[in-house]
Amino acid sequence: MNDLDALLALLTPEGRALLDEVRDTDPARELAVATRLRRTHPAELVSAALGQARLRQRAVAKFGERDAGRMFFTPNGVEQSTRASVAAYRAERLAALGVTSVADLCCGIGGDAIALARAGIRVLAVDRDPATAAAARANTEALGLGELIEVREADVTEVEATGYDAVFVDPARRGGRGRIFDPEAYSPPLSWAVEAARTAPRAAALKVAPGIPHEAVPADAEAEWISDGGDVKEAVLWFGGTPGVVTPEAVTPGAVRATLLPGPRTLLGTGLPDPEVRTPGRYLYEPDGAVIRAHLVAEVAAQVGGGLLDATIAYVTADELLPTPYATAYEITDRMPFNVKKLKALLRERRVGNLTVKKRGSAVEPEELRRKVKPEGPNAATVFMTRVAGAPTMLIGHPVR
Repeated sequence: MNDLDALLALLTPEGRALLDEVRDTDPARELAVATRLRRTHPAELVSAALGQARLRQRAVAKFGERDAGRMFFTPNGVEQSTRASVAAYRAERLAALGVTSVADLCCGIGGDAIALARAGIRVLAVDRDPATAAAARANTEALGLGELIEVREADVTEVEATGYDAVFVDPARRGGRGRIFDPEAYSPPLSWAVEAARTAPRAAALKVAPGIPHEAVPADAEAEWISDGGDVKEAVLWFGGTPGVVTPEAVTPGAVRATLLPGPRTLLGTGLPDPEVRTPGRYLYEPDGAVIRAHLVAEVAAQVGGGLLDATIAYVTADELLPTPYATAYEITDRMPFNVKKLKALLRERRVGNLTVKKRGSAVEPEELRRKVKPEGPNAATVFMTRVAGAPTMLIGHPVR
């Protein structure tokens, strides 16, 4: 049974009832449950229901238990869908720009369309894959958003998006061999998505991989990197703004920003030069991943009055504690050249058993170092394996509460 047939079977009364029955199945008991249910239900339907239950369990991390338990997923749909918190933030920003209707091209299983509709925006959701489009349609109905979302199975390159204020495009960035890093190998290619965005009457947003090179960002786009709970989730190219207008709400061509969720907290680029390299101070600041991807470490360094430990590494050091939401602060208690034996002795002396290992600019893997130093004791510490002015160095400290 393929993905489409499995989904359609689960949308029948028998399929829905079976889904309810297997909802909380423990993976360890799945075989026993399947054996029992196959006595009274078709084997393929039982397999489809148990598979969907697993997908819903995986989807909880992105959509929350309440929505995930009612939605329908495909394996690729769970993997590639936008986290609900990120989709909600983007929908709220579009609404703040005055957008009332969006053509959601490459809608997947409908995560962004759902967020847009909940923000009061009318949505045309398009995907060319039959199973994916069917899942998006089922999710629209399951969440009671049918009046605001029209789902259409079609090739997005053949869809006329006139009549909508904005365009949102989420090109497929995975192929048969895994992730696709070349933006022109996206499906559809980034160049097509950019041209589609430029035709939108009010605004447009293109979801791209967070590793997109800055030189690949069009000059008339604003680039935004978004993290959620400290994990970088995506980059977005925004179109439709006014050059020179830089505010938290406006889309500004050529601007760069990093947005941290929950919040949101947004750091706007100001064009600062790279910070100077300086000797380590009492505090080390680890910028959020979105800040690093957006190349806004200089803005964080300016906020805390700090400099870099090394010209090529995104660790900021300063003498004073000046909290910023865009970086985690650590108080550094010890500094030494890279030496495993000396580190092991120091940790034994401090009775450190809870050891967090972070690295930038070091070839040593954290788990390898942990095995060698064998931390033991009631205390906690953080060790940074990095470079200070080019020299391999270990900095030991703890997070500032």
